[in-house]
Amino acid sequence: MTKEDWNRLFPIVLVDHNPEWKNIYKNEKNRILNKIGKEKILRIEHFGSSSITTIKSKPYIDLMIEIPDALLFDKKLIDEFKVLGYSHFKVPAREHIAEYSTFGKGYNVNGTKEQIFHIHMCPKDHVMWKQIDFRDYLNANKKRAKEYENLKLKLASKFKNDRGSYVLGKTDFVNETLDIIEKNPVHKNV
Repeated sequence: MTKEDWNRLFPIVLVDHNPEWKNIYKNEKNRILNKIGKEKILRIEHFGSSSITTIKSKPYIDLMIEIPDALLFDKKLIDEFKVLGYSHFKVPAREHIAEYSTFGKGYNVNGTKEQIFHIHMCPKDHVMWKQIDFRDYLNANKKRAKEYENLKLKLASKFKNDRGSYVLGKTDFVNETLDIIEKNPVHKNV
């Protein structure tokens, strides 16, 4: 499938926050832990816009999973996620972000609707874990969360069928917010 086909089949659509997303996350977290185990899965967090309670979001559940360094691209672990219905992708290293694993499920090219899940899986010292600080800050800072929602709405309107540009359009805002958190740790949860 081409990138254009993918973007056409799965356009950017933002919806009001659904309180049920928290339960969907918890059920998937338990499903993963029951299948794979706590020896390999050290921590699972709900992140991304569906974890920010005051803003619109794509109705996807993003999970951040901490694993030991040695299991980052472990074939057996990847196969265990495949049994749970996930497809694996290796995110290559770029700028200040080391390579890591992602998984996705729920994308059906035949048009049937399923809950979409994205997993970002990496060790605890990976820069992706800063996304948890971002989530916590926006949940505590409603004004900044509203600014993020407004940006997302603008980008979704402009890049409905261009996921790459939509994601890149959020980068500066995310980095600025992470800088605010880093420079003012007391405001991390304000």
